[in-house]
Amino acid sequence: MKTDGVPVSHALLARLETLGVDVPRTFRAAGLPVPATANAEPGRLRLTTQKYFALWEAIAQVSGDSAIGLRIGAETSHGQLDAMSLAALHSANFGESLAKLGRYKRLSCPEEVVVTVQRDEAAVTFRWLLADGFVPDLLADAMFASALAMARRGLGMAIKPRRVELTRRAANRVMFARHYGCEIVFDAPNDVLVFDAATLAVPFVTHNVDLLAAVLPQLDAGLAALAREQTFADHVDAVLARSMRGQRPSVEALARELAISKRTLQRRLALDGTSYQQQLDRVRSRIARRLLGSTDLAAGEIAWFLGFEEVNSFSRAFNQWEGMTPQRWRGNEGAGREWSYSEPVV
Repeated sequence: MKTDGVPVSHALLARLETLGVDVPRTFRAAGLPVPATANAEPGRLRLTTQKYFALWEAIAQVSGDSAIGLRIGAETSHGQLDAMSLAALHSANFGESLAKLGRYKRLSCPEEVVVTVQRDEAAVTFRWLLADGFVPDLLADAMFASALAMARRGLGMAIKPRRVELTRRAANRVMFARHYGCEIVFDAPNDVLVFDAATLAVPFVTHNVDLLAAVLPQLDAGLAALAREQTFADHVDAVLARSMRGQRPSVEALARELAISKRTLQRRLALDGTSYQQQLDRVRSRIARRLLGSTDLAAGEIAWFLGFEEVNSFSRAFNQWEGMTPQRWRGNEGAGREWSYSEPVV
């Protein structure tokens, strides 16, 4: 993706003020210019992914409230919803709502929503396409709480997930269990919100055909404009990241996923100045650093998740990427590098 800009919405600033978070102090703690007012001109306040992450880390620091992410995500009023969120809320059912989020999310920021259905489970994940480190815990909490709040509003009932999987070390289990009303799993490879698959077909009481007819053409036009700005390699990165599930995505499987031939895949990547192996290494390196920095997963578990046949192969590859073993990176440099927001976005 050529552009990296995340808007800081008026709704977020308003929610922070409502929740008693000192907005000027928060921006200063993040090393960012303090916004003149929460009612500033729309679209003016945009941050890179890394600076946006720094802002959320500062919110956690300034608020001192471990539940602040859940509160931010769960307390959005209808009047603060953007066009994408309105389209999701007024969809025909929960599955269509998530599909609209997945389709249009990148219009507001370099993020995508992926829904994976396996047997009787529907797993919802949020992926930041330009994140060099891991997503701040507070931001992950806000995204999940917002998605659950939308589901409950649309369905007109207090639905509960089957479980919530979090890419972090165990903490505040009771708080999360109380909010979500389900099992909480820590040290997970990905942040995942898991629902019963049957829930996807439950109709939304908020379904509004007329509103969708007015909003969707605008969103589709924006999506077409965004597609013209993306490189083919950007798209490959996103597909590879989605495919990390205990197996190495082969070049043939990647080509099938993209509905093109293997030769076309290689040729188009070459035009972008890269290759399949370079893209695979880039995605694996990024995910490995995130898991080493934010979880207690063993190197063998991370190796399996990334599709390495054995932990020694993973260690050799990581040493080539970072100049040290995974164990040394985690112990000596992991935390410092993951929390450094001055690094350029790759």
